[in-house]
Amino acid sequence: MDYFNIYLTGVGGQGIGLLCEVLLRAADNAGLNVKAVDTHGLAQRGGIVVSQIRIGDKVYSPLIPSNEADLVISLERHEALRAMNTALKNSGTLIYYNTVWQPLEVRLGSSNEIDEETINQECLRRNIKLIKVIEADLDNVQMQNIALLANICKYGLVPGINIDNYKQAMDDLMEGKMLEENIKTFDRLRM
Repeated sequence: MDYFNIYLTGVGGQGIGLLCEVLLRAADNAGLNVKAVDTHGLAQRGGIVVSQIRIGDKVYSPLIPSNEADLVISLERHEALRAMNTALKNSGTLIYYNTVWQPLEVRLGSSNEIDEETINQECLRRNIKLIKVIEADLDNVQMQNIALLANICKYGLVPGINIDNYKQAMDDLMEGKMLEENIKTFDRLRM
């Protein structure tokens, strides 16, 4: 594979950093050439968090050129639309967790909240494969990132990475009860 570009986005506190690290280590565990970069800027204040992962033999920089991501992963609906419009190529794949952390403009009333239909229509227009994830029965809302990871595995969204690679990556990064709960959620949701 020459390259496969993954753009991750969310709001500070949603677990984008852990999700990125699991994907990065899973790719490494699969023996793939991988490079990544994170932008955490205002993460602690509820600001946007972005990570970029590039996998492939012809990857020389971790930065993804505009609109060249093959896969956009988002933990928030507003960020899903923004990333789709700035990072995702036509005919790419968007997977997002269907929750809303209202941006300041929405809270102040100067902008409308993004609805699901807006994202659906943009995906249709650009021939983007759309996977919307919502899990009403999550034991812990902090595992929305693992719900996305389970669906990424379930649908085989990242070429060259399998279930064992993902589980090994989680084992590398977590331990004890945290690892046990995350693996349990991952296994339940990927079926």
